[in-house]
Amino acid sequence: MLWQRIARPLLFLLPAERAHYFSMGMFKAMFAFGLGGLFRWRNRVNEPCLKTKVVGMEFQNPVGLAAGFDKDARWFPQLASLGFSHVEIGTITGEAQSGNPQPRLFRLPADQAIVNRMGFNNSGSDAVARRLAVTPKANAADILGINIGKTKVVPVEEATQDYLVSFERLFTYADYFTVNVSSPNTPGLRTLQNREPLIDLLSKLIKLNRDLALDHECKPKPILLKIAPDVTEDQLSDIILILREVELDGVIATNTTIERAGLETSDQAVEAIGNGGLSGAPLTKRSREVVGKLYDQLEGDIPIIGVGGVMHGEDAWQLIRSGAALVQLYTGFIYGGPGTVRQMNRYIAGKLKQHGFQSVAEAVGTGRGGAGDAK
Repeated sequence: MLWQRIARPLLFLLPAERAHYFSMGMFKAMFAFGLGGLFRWRNRVNEPCLKTKVVGMEFQNPVGLAAGFDKDARWFPQLASLGFSHVEIGTITGEAQSGNPQPRLFRLPADQAIVNRMGFNNSGSDAVARRLAVTPKANAADILGINIGKTKVVPVEEATQDYLVSFERLFTYADYFTVNVSSPNTPGLRTLQNREPLIDLLSKLIKLNRDLALDHECKPKPILLKIAPDVTEDQLSDIILILREVELDGVIATNTTIERAGLETSDQAVEAIGNGGLSGAPLTKRSREVVGKLYDQLEGDIPIIGVGGVMHGEDAWQLIRSGAALVQLYTGFIYGGPGTVRQMNRYIAGKLKQHGFQSVAEAVGTGRGGAGDAK
């Protein structure tokens, strides 16, 4: 209630990007006073049924933080204390880049949505690697995902090498990697979702992954592909075939959308904002549809992380029922506040018990045709 009535209205008086850095600066300062343990204790939902194993890793619960919130690996230990089972940082690019001109982050409160055209602003994979080297995890069970993308000034035909550079620099710090080819804010990036360039990119990343694992005497890191909600049916079919062909570890569905249909915000206000990726409640239905289609065609062989329009516990539950082994949120966290993850995990645990499921894994896909009738 404190967040809804006081903190959020005050923060929303500030421009969106300034509010983001101000609030996270204040939050990080609290940890300097030794409050990290208190946050972790308060936000933990200790329900055995929430624990789940995905891509070979044990997750304490199914709810994670999507890439885009901690773009530069500045806050992931603190964010993990809010109850997230995993925090995905990035998108990180091979070279440092300032991103698009400000303003580039906009709230649509009437729609519980955000539009961003940040443009992968980050300090580059070399600087991020150095930062991670001196930023230990606060808890051994915390899982760090690293989302990598293409540097804007790198030509699309040279994109693969750019990804490979980031992957090698960040290899020792990631628990898993996400390959981002679906942001609408980097020119030409979404063309990498097409069959030939995508196979080339993923195949070379998988080879490098195996080579680095041998060099470091460890297991290869799970690699996941993040796709857009705006893919055509043909593109989605191609992506499914590619996932099987290269034996990728998982897929994240979906990124932000370029669609603007059906918004409560006035057309004039939307036009004034301009280009960018839309996230939040308007994406709930589409992301669920894409997750469901992926689940039906992948037949459970490749795990899916569902993201897009996860605003409340019911949204997370329905994504799991649609086929998501894990869920992630970003905009739902902005609107819901620090207690969102705790509330979401409690809701999911309640639904699992209500329907007699012993684990999250048992509930995955039960909302698809013939897979069960859990509501």
